[in-house]
Amino acid sequence: MKILGIDIGGSGLKGAPVDTLTGRQLAERHKVEIESPCAPAKAAAAAGEIARHFNWKGPVGIGFPGVVSGSTIMTAANLGESWIGLDGAKIFAKATGCRVKMINDADAAGLAEMRFGAGKGRHGTVLLITAGTGIGSALFYRGVLFPNTEFGHVPYRGKAVEKFCAAAVRKKKNLSWQEWAERLTVYLRIMEGLVWPDLIIIGGGVSAKHEKWLKYVQVRTKVVPAKLFNGAGIIGAALAGE
Repeated sequence: MKILGIDIGGSGLKGAPVDTLTGRQLAERHKVEIESPCAPAKAAAAAGEIARHFNWKGPVGIGFPGVVSGSTIMTAANLGESWIGLDGAKIFAKATGCRVKMINDADAAGLAEMRFGAGKGRHGTVLLITAGTGIGSALFYRGVLFPNTEFGHVPYRGKAVEKFCAAAVRKKKNLSWQEWAERLTVYLRIMEGLVWPDLIIIGGGVSAKHEKWLKYVQVRTKVVPAKLFNGAGIIGAALAGE
């Protein structure tokens, strides 16, 4: 099945048509930049631009950076409070002229990695962590997703732990890769105590640079980089649109 996957991030929307049987992107991804926070109308217009770029008329799956219950947006930390309570599928369907399904963005990346990437064939407890502007999470047991975990908001030193170890923190504080990996280790040890995963997958932009930091991560659980890199969000969003 061919579905347009759109991944919404803090700095832009990126999308591409995907063959959901193979996980292959059928065209080079198209990105439309936005500011954060971003009004719903502006993000919807960006999604519409992506659909027009591909002359898309079929189904659309969208990964959203927040808790999504059905198609209702419950949280939107980086995009702003104006999103809360809105029917996201309805907003984006109007903008694209297509049928739309919504999913949490980290859950989308997790679906892609479990079907086509580092989690393929794993039937125990798998935890995917996306490290970017914040920390996203997706939890699977026997291949089944437990949605909207939001483990990046686990408290640490009085703040959400993503304020301590997100990839953006490394750049903001000018941390070395080793220093950042030591912070990530602290976080992953917390998660080990909470969910006892059999495998931890690290996604987001840092996954493509795993040779710089992975050797410094010291935890009990096997830790691997995502295989689909930044493409996981688009591919997983498309899978959610099935």
